[in-house]
Amino acid sequence: MNRAVTNISIPAMMEIGVQVLDSVGERLRQYGFQRVTIMWDGFVEASYGPRLLSALHGCSVGTVLLDGTSDIHDITERAFQLTASDVVIGMGGGAVIDMAKYTAFLRKLPVISIPTAASNDGFASSGCSLMVNGKKTSVPAKIPFGIVAELTILEQAPAPFILAGIGDLLSNITALYDWQFEAEQGAAEVNAFAEMLSKKAVNSFIRTPMADIHAPILLKELISSMTMSGIATEISGSSAPISGSEHLISHALDQWAEKPQMHGIQVGVAAYIMSLVQEHRYERMHKVFSRTGFFDYVKTIGMKRSEFLMAIDRAPGIKPSRRTYLHEEVYREKAKQIVEQNSTLKEILH
Repeated sequence: MNRAVTNISIPAMMEIGVQVLDSVGERLRQYGFQRVTIMWDGFVEASYGPRLLSALHGCSVGTVLLDGTSDIHDITERAFQLTASDVVIGMGGGAVIDMAKYTAFLRKLPVISIPTAASNDGFASSGCSLMVNGKKTSVPAKIPFGIVAELTILEQAPAPFILAGIGDLLSNITALYDWQFEAEQGAAEVNAFAEMLSKKAVNSFIRTPMADIHAPILLKELISSMTMSGIATEISGSSAPISGSEHLISHALDQWAEKPQMHGIQVGVAAYIMSLVQEHRYERMHKVFSRTGFFDYVKTIGMKRSEFLMAIDRAPGIKPSRRTYLHEEVYREKAKQIVEQNSTLKEILH
């Protein structure tokens, strides 16, 4: 009897803790990597460059200084100008790591993610968000060969970056409900293992003490949960386990809002809206966002109610092939009504 065999990529190297950055060179040499290309921006190079370069003592190291642009044509041109390398390291925020991941994908090289902020799950996922013809677009890459999360660096990230990561992670709740909704309509097939992993990731984080969002225990749990989320997308072969209607709202805001905010902040607010639409776990989400200060932060940045109403209407056009709650007019109308009438949303949106 023939049985299906599932092969998936997972990070071979996973380091989360204090001083893990200092052993990167040793760990790379264990895997036979000698020629290393580091991709980072000026701030990360100035802040952490000496420490990483010291850790890579004994390796042949080249560096690529990124200027902040994530245009796919620029990245492609730069990728094929790289000197011969065994491995690419991307150190920085989500944009830098996405550029490193895509560079490694083009050159068929393994990539090591070293996030400097736990602001989204991009450091652990197989996809990238890059500028294509002037628009942020999801493009394929490969799941990182390794993830190195140095807690002493992550602790220094400004609070809004951590809150963005929390918003991004909690969106698993609404994304999974959308995925089930699509399956009920015959528009998708839910992979039970990917679903379980995505659900376990967010549930594990929800049980973490939240009095201090800079606490090592919270950051370690946040990074671990985001890594599980990234692997869930690898298992399913799509972003569905972690990205649903709430991400479509955020993508619409990216394109049409006057002043888009960080991805995880937009996604977190949109996830709260959709949890109310779906009538699923909205009380739990409200509790996490209140305890961590997520809602308090959103109050201060001037996000506009009118732009969320616009984004809800435009969300289905972002991915017309999907069939999330927002692809149904009745639920778009419900979402807009919630934005207008919910007391919490009236407080945090202007």
